[in-house]
Amino acid sequence: MVDSAGHNSLDVVNHFFTFAAKILKLNDALAYLIQNTDRELRVEVPLVRDDGTLEVYNGYRVQHNNARGPYKGGLRYHPEVDAIEVTALASLMTWKTALVDVPFGGAKGGISVDPKKLSLREKERLTRRFVQGIDPVIGPNEDIPAPDVNTDAQTMAWFMDEYSRQHGYTPAIVTGKPPAVGGSVGRKEATGLGVAIATEHAAEAMRLPLQGARVIVQGFGNVGSHAAMFLQERGATIVGISDVSGGKYNPKGIDLQTALRLQNEAGSIKDLGGAENRTNAELLESECEILVPAALDRVLTSDNAERIKAKLIVEGANAPTTFEADEIFRRRGITVVPDILANAGGVTVSYFEWVQNLQQFAWPIEQVQEKLAKKMARAFKDTWETAAKHNVTPREAAFILAVGRVAEATQLRGY
Repeated sequence: MVDSAGHNSLDVVNHFFTFAAKILKLNDALAYLIQNTDRELRVEVPLVRDDGTLEVYNGYRVQHNNARGPYKGGLRYHPEVDAIEVTALASLMTWKTALVDVPFGGAKGGISVDPKKLSLREKERLTRRFVQGIDPVIGPNEDIPAPDVNTDAQTMAWFMDEYSRQHGYTPAIVTGKPPAVGGSVGRKEATGLGVAIATEHAAEAMRLPLQGARVIVQGFGNVGSHAAMFLQERGATIVGISDVSGGKYNPKGIDLQTALRLQNEAGSIKDLGGAENRTNAELLESECEILVPAALDRVLTSDNAERIKAKLIVEGANAPTTFEADEIFRRRGITVVPDILANAGGVTVSYFEWVQNLQQFAWPIEQVQEKLAKKMARAFKDTWETAAKHNVTPREAAFILAVGRVAEATQLRGY
């Protein structure tokens, strides 16, 4: 996919990488090495449907960089999965893990398929065949997948089981598993909690009172719903939420408990009462102090950036802002907490899960969330101080930090 200016997601990531490399004065060879992927794998994934017919799907695993540790990144099942999207997301994972200082590199994968057209058993068979296809390039010290769009804890359990059939019981091969098979407590809500923590720190730095602040969360899936709940616990008023059915807006506050019940029971918030119906596009432009885009990429563009009313944008989704929109927000004085910082709670707790699997020892949720809060606070402080030092935006600062750390590790390892 490309935005209205003709840029795809990889163009956006590489734009900020190039900016950071210039600030850091990296030599051309080193910059080329860490910008580009280490390995790109495409596999054919055959699936025998429940009716006996055979279909073949394209599967991908892109390993971007492992200078700081094993490759790490999610698996998504979506019709629009392609090599460019997966490469862009793999690159983002490299910079995200470096920014929050967990010892991982970056990877991403997925299958170009509409999982809504598959039965549960078909999805399981597809997952197992995909594991068989990418088996030669993954491992608990090589590449550790995780859930992403349209994959979940159950998908990871199938993945772990299939890999373990060939290699012995190996819970550390994936993260995001159910706790009953080696998953970590607190993993499901970790990304949303990380978004809330990042919002809290940004609001404090901006001297924007979080108590009573009006917040709009676009996207009421796992990330958005948990971010909304944690922000409400911190005193914010959630005035707008949305899902694929559209948005809901109430300046006095949304009934989140009812919204969660509808989401769980009906799979949608479209029947939520006590709020005005708005399209997803209209919701982005509605009155609020804080906007959390937590659904799709490239939703904040040059087409709507002038009409955004929020003072603070916290990116729960990956790449929701184009760099044209970033320039407009910079000019308008709107602060953007970038995705590689704001939504890094998920990969941080994935790291904790991996450590627990290797140690064969489970941590209580209090320990998980305390360690997450410390990691997010440190990453935010580093980013904010770097932004002030170089007089750049938080996104540019985040890339400067992340690219610098990967470059340092690459040089120290003697590449």
